[in-house]
Amino acid sequence: MAPAGVPRAKKGILERLDDGEVVIGDGSFLITLEKRGYVKVGLWTPEAVVEHPDAVRQLHMEFLRAGSNVMQTFTFSASEDNMESKWEAVNAAACDLAREVADKGDALVAGGICQTSVYKQHKDEGRIKKLFRQQLEVFARKNVDFLIAEYFEHVEEAVWAVEVLKELGKPVAVTMCIGPEGDMHDVTPGECAVKLGKAGANIIGVNCRFGPWTSLRTIKLMKEGLGAEGLKAHLMIQSLGFHTPDCGKGGFVDLPEYPFALEPRVATRWDIQKYAREAYNLGVRYIGGCCGFEPYHIRAIAEELAPERGFLPPASEKHDSWGSGLNMHTKPWIRARARREYWENLLPASGRPFCPSLSKPDI
Repeated sequence: MAPAGVPRAKKGILERLDDGEVVIGDGSFLITLEKRGYVKVGLWTPEAVVEHPDAVRQLHMEFLRAGSNVMQTFTFSASEDNMESKWEAVNAAACDLAREVADKGDALVAGGICQTSVYKQHKDEGRIKKLFRQQLEVFARKNVDFLIAEYFEHVEEAVWAVEVLKELGKPVAVTMCIGPEGDMHDVTPGECAVKLGKAGANIIGVNCRFGPWTSLRTIKLMKEGLGAEGLKAHLMIQSLGFHTPDCGKGGFVDLPEYPFALEPRVATRWDIQKYAREAYNLGVRYIGGCCGFEPYHIRAIAEELAPERGFLPPASEKHDSWGSGLNMHTKPWIRARARREYWENLLPASGRPFCPSLSKPDI
C-alpha cells in the first residue's frame, strides 16, 4: 500500500488495457478551437498552446470532466516541416498543458505526432524520421506516459513513425485515417494492421476522416487481419463526430461542406452511445473521438460504458440517463420523451427543407 498522504501511481496505458479496462480518449481540438476563434485553417497548426493556453487548458478540462482517461498533447502538425522554428516551443507547451490537466484526475498524457507534409513529395525516410525524432525528444524530456502516432493515410509512413516512437521504450499507439478501402496505396486495413503490429505498435486502430459507422467497419477489418496473422495488439478507435456515409476514400476532407459547413452532420449523443457500445462489442477498449467530437460526445461514451467501468464521469452530475431528467418538465408531451426508447429510435430532422441528405465528394 502507498504511505498515507502519498498519491498512488497511476496505472499505465497497457496495464489498464491488459486488465480489460475501458480507456476513453479525448475529442476534437483543431475544429473545435477553430470554431472558438483560436486556430486558423490551412495547415491546422496548434500555435494556440502558446498564444491562447487558457483556451487549450479549458478544452482539456472539459474532456477530463466528461470522462477522458487520456490527455493527448495538442501537437498535431507541430513538426518542423509545418511550424519551422516554432515547433519546439509548441510541443513543450502542449506537454505542460496536458500534464497539468491530467494530474487533476486519473488521466494519462499521450505525446502525439501525425503524418508529415513531406511524405508525398519525396518519401525520404531519413528526413521524415528526423522530424518524428525531434518531437519525440521533447516528449522524452517532458516524460509523457505513452505515445500516439495518428492520422496516417499511408501505412509506410505510419510504420516509420512507430519505429521512431519505439526508441523511447514507452507504449506506442498508432491510428490511421483510412476507411474500409484501405490506405492511399491500396493497402487493405487488415494488411495495414499487420504491418503496424510487426513494427511493434502496442495499440492499433483508426482515427479521423470517417464517421462512426465507417470507422467501426474499418477497425473490424483490422482486427480480422491481426487475428489471421496470429498477432496481438489492443484496438483503438477515434472516429469523426460527423455522419459521413457519402465520403469517398479520402474521407470528409473531400466533402464540399469541409471544414466550414459540417454542422448538419454532427452526431447526437445517442449516436455516440451506440458507437461506443458497438466498439466495445467488437473488442475495442480504447474508445474516443476526433474532429467534431465535443465533450458531451465523450460523456456519452462514458455513460454508455459506465456499467463496465463501474462509475460515471463528473459531467454526468448534470445529465440524467437517456433523458430521464425530462420527467421534471412542465409539459406532458416533453415528459413523454424521458425514456430510452424515444431517443434510441428518433430520426432527427435537419431543419433544412431544400438540402440533400448526402453530398458528392469534390474528387
